Amino acid sequence: MDGLRIEIVYARAQAQTILRLTLAPGATVKDAVERAGILRLLPPGAHPSYGIFGRRVAADHPLTDGDRIELYRPLAADPRVARRARANPARRTRR
Repeated sequence: MDGLRIEIVYARAQAQTILRLTLAPGATVKDAVERAGILRLLPPGAHPSYGIFGRRVAADHPLTDGDRIELYRPLAADPRVARRARANPARRTRR
């Protein structure tokens, strides 16, 4: 094997980006993201978090062949607050 084959994905509201790279063994998530240049697609000042197949990982996490790195955007709203906002009108109509 001549390297680690990985995918990097980033989903925006308008489109998704999927990049495939081959990296040297021992590469980390940070190495892959820098090599892909995908951070230029993010809004200025954004600090994404990372995951591999839906599991959060740190930037220094070592990669294995076939990994799929996902860049996560910050949430637009706190899910608990959004759920309460949706539930309150429903409760009023049932009374």
